[in-house]
Amino acid sequence: MRFKGLDLNLLVALDALMTERNLTAAARSIKLSQPAMSAAVARIRAYFRDELFTMRGRELIPTPRAQGLAAPIREALLHIQLSIISQDVFNPAKSDRRFRILLSDFMTIVFFRKVLDRVAQEAPAVSFELLPLADESDELLLRGEVDFLILPDLFMSSAHPKATLIEERLVCVACRTNKQVPSQLTFERYMSMGHVAVKFGRKRQPSIEDWFLLEHGLKRRIEVVVQNFSMIPPVLLDTGRIATMPLRLVEHFEKTMPLQIVALARSFPAFTEAIQWPAFHNRDPASIWMREILLEEASRMAPPPEATPRSRGP
Repeated sequence: MRFKGLDLNLLVALDALMTERNLTAAARSIKLSQPAMSAAVARIRAYFRDELFTMRGRELIPTPRAQGLAAPIREALLHIQLSIISQDVFNPAKSDRRFRILLSDFMTIVFFRKVLDRVAQEAPAVSFELLPLADESDELLLRGEVDFLILPDLFMSSAHPKATLIEERLVCVACRTNKQVPSQLTFERYMSMGHVAVKFGRKRQPSIEDWFLLEHGLKRRIEVVVQNFSMIPPVLLDTGRIATMPLRLVEHFEKTMPLQIVALARSFPAFTEAIQWPAFHNRDPASIWMREILLEEASRMAPPPEATPRSRGP
């Protein structure tokens, strides 16, 4: 079908090429033969009067024109899918929808496992793909490649709708055998001690406490960098290092690991974890259902307790 001279099937091909960045993989994803996909590429280039892609090995590198087309094409195709094609009433009990959610290990452990338990009861065929934090989270939302982000609110853009989930606090933590930590750490002592810190994604994005420090032009002494919060406790054990972690996660780990919360003379401000979803999912019944579950389960969580220093003895 043509619309003002454009074969609309070419938009599907261009979207697949932008997603896969490989001719063979793109052809496979939309069930075209490779010769047919090559012909489609030639027609796309002719219509837009741009090469659209250059080759680097087997990877397709989009031109600025292709990058500018990617988001509106993906949004148009998803709008058609959600508003025109998917008109069946959403029934959670019968749905086999798979939700792709990007979130930290912290929120997976202290929050999302409750969601999994509930969904298993209400919608046993619904499944999840939980993805690690990524550098291009906004782009993933824009392309509809994830259904939700669960992140600290201050890391979210204003380009998509969002809602508050929970408030959380940060605490300083050390091994119980660590004799270098006093009953209360001055801020100067906190900054000078050896830290275990988390950095996310290929670009090694700072975690929430690093963001607070960098906002004030401060840089602590980091001795070990790990990929997620859950790796911090094992690296702290039997060392003189300290770390900064969400309080609820410390409470989870101190049940099985010899950790202690160390008082800070100057505490970190609380932060808010939120959910964000693509704007074109606003009226998607499945997305609405999932959002309601996320918000309801978050509302059932108790507020974070006061971060009082404690140790369970030797």
